[in-house]
Amino acid sequence: MSQPVISIKGIKKDFKVGEITVHALRGIDLEVEEGEFIAIMGASGSGKSTMLNVLGCLDQPTSGSYWLDGVEIGSLSKNELARLRNQKLGFVFQSYNLLPRTTALENVELPLYYNNKITSKDRREKAIEALHAVGLADRMHHMPNQMSGGQQQRVAIARALVNDPRVILADEATGNLDTRTSYEIMALLQYLNEKGKTIIFVTHEHEIARFMNRSVQFKDGLVARKDNFEKRFLAAELLAMMPSNQNLI
Repeated sequence: MSQPVISIKGIKKDFKVGEITVHALRGIDLEVEEGEFIAIMGASGSGKSTMLNVLGCLDQPTSGSYWLDGVEIGSLSKNELARLRNQKLGFVFQSYNLLPRTTALENVELPLYYNNKITSKDRREKAIEALHAVGLADRMHHMPNQMSGGQQQRVAIARALVNDPRVILADEATGNLDTRTSYEIMALLQYLNEKGKTIIFVTHEHEIARFMNRSVQFKDGLVARKDNFEKRFLAAELLAMMPSNQNLI
């Protein structure tokens, strides 16, 4: 059996707030197999955002071990960590995080600038391919303010895909979108997942979590519950049943 793409054991994360120590994560064990689509859930302060930062190599745990695609994260230098993050992980955020005065194509190219093995021609071709994958080939020269929220999020997903990462990490990626557009984004993510992409999606919405294969519920810095969904909701089917004039953007 192949090793999990993500394996964490006994992860703890403490923060100092004045003289008080906040135990944000209190000993988390989690494995993610290649090709899974997982929801991380929990109320504000439950530890889910801290967990995402650790998974994204944006923050180091206080203790415990984290293996990403066979590499033990704790043994890496800052430069090695940055390189691994750029090569192995793609990020999608609630607020899109696009550069406002930069076209969709240029926004998608950004992660590739950190790879000195890729020529400018290859960088452009990979970015165009990623925009095709998210259905935005006709918007590649548009600025973010010329696109809807759903289109901007598709650009953000294309940017996350452009390095062909092992894992996509999405943080409340439908939080700023209406119902129809949320379903469109989930349909795209389900399509990418069916193509083999591993996705970890932080959300507080139970309805959104049902588009995934399983959920991990956080509470007070611990995993309180894990659920496997035998039958997940299919976003494309729900979209087909919605009136065409409902929640359009």
